Amino acid sequence: MAIIPCGSTPVAQWGFRPQLMICSYMPNRIMSSKCCLENKMDYLAARSSSLFSQDSFPVLFVKGSSRNSHRLRGSRLIVRADSDFYSVLGVSKNASKSEIKSAYRKLARNYHPDVNKEPGAEQKFKEISNAYEVLSDDEKRSLYDRYGEAGVKGGMGMGTGDFSSPFDLFESLFEGMGGMGGMGMGGRTSRSRAVDGQDEYYNLILTFKEAVFGIEKEIEITRLESCGTCNGSGAKPGTKPSKCSTCGGQGQVVSSARTPLGIFQQVMTCSTCGGTGETSTSCNTCSGDGRVRRTKRISLKVPPGVDSGSRLRVRSEGNAGRRGGAPGDLFVVIEVIPDPVLKRDDANILYTCKVSYIDAILGTTVKVPTVDGMADLKIPAGTQPNTTLVMSKKGIPVLSRSNMRGDQLVRVQVEIPKRLGTEERKLIEELADISKGKTASSRR
Repeated sequence: MAIIPCGSTPVAQWGFRPQLMICSYMPNRIMSSKCCLENKMDYLAARSSSLFSQDSFPVLFVKGSSRNSHRLRGSRLIVRADSDFYSVLGVSKNASKSEIKSAYRKLARNYHPDVNKEPGAEQKFKEISNAYEVLSDDEKRSLYDRYGEAGVKGGMGMGTGDFSSPFDLFESLFEGMGGMGGMGMGGRTSRSRAVDGQDEYYNLILTFKEAVFGIEKEIEITRLESCGTCNGSGAKPGTKPSKCSTCGGQGQVVSSARTPLGIFQQVMTCSTCGGTGETSTSCNTCSGDGRVRRTKRISLKVPPGVDSGSRLRVRSEGNAGRRGGAPGDLFVVIEVIPDPVLKRDDANILYTCKVSYIDAILGTTVKVPTVDGMADLKIPAGTQPNTTLVMSKKGIPVLSRSNMRGDQLVRVQVEIPKRLGTEERKLIEELADISKGKTASSRR
């Protein structure tokens, strides 16, 4: 703990909140001491400083009258911690670990929010859990005994929210005892160690018509299934799991690092047991994973109207979970082979039809391909080039609405011959003369 001199008053370099502060006063040095203290506190409370702030030391930033300072001759700075963890648990400062644990269990049962519905019960439960977390750890308890609550918060003026979850602490302590020792916990029971299985993906290629009308196909997938030898436990049959020696059965390990700002801790999943808290002799079939990779054939019904990029979800057909976890899902990703003639535009089908200029003038009926087969299309007389004709409900069924279909849009392309025979040219010229005559008469 570093001491920062401020005039005649040393200020401890810890970030806890003081409850009482009385400025020291000496007759001939009041101005210099006060100036020094304010300057140093302004520096420490600067925006870039995390040591002191007006939130951490509100009393230090209240500017009082100098007359009051004259009356507090010979006084000194007093800083006390927010709360007494020993009093919270109702034990003495010399209490053993077993006494602290017993006191915590008793209080935790009484104030747990799932049992005690009174106002303030949850806050009291958190205070009890914070106190037990500190006093049950030798290193934290030593820091607390020396420096108070600030010593276990890293020396940076953090709030009580910097402790670990009180419910995780409660559940780890009562684990294996039926939640609350048989009291029938309703919401927070022992932490589940189950891990859900991952999703599996399969690429399915369809023809254009299969995508339009839908199809039922049988696909073969490879996935992880529960091991039949060990029933998914990962342990060799006939053996019993034991508590992990690395994490002590908690499934997590805590790494601590001492820095100039305090002690920083990081909670990580135990690499030895994988977070289960138990170790056992591995099953020879699955090598301890509890799952083996197998091939399975699945009947899949593809709905009408799917397109490239569509995904079909088959629930619970993915990889098996671990330690009783739910299996993942199977996602089938659709890829559609394009049709060389019919082009898709959302729920509509596009097609280009070529007709002669004679048919465009006189009108005709032509056969055009559709997804339902060949169909007749009437070309009205006087159809202009690039006219679009609509064949109603000859398109693609709307996905998830099979009773609704799009249209087939036919663009008419009029073919004009580049060369004409003698007789054809003569007829066209006669037609041109007739057309000119009609134009001249209409002008008159």
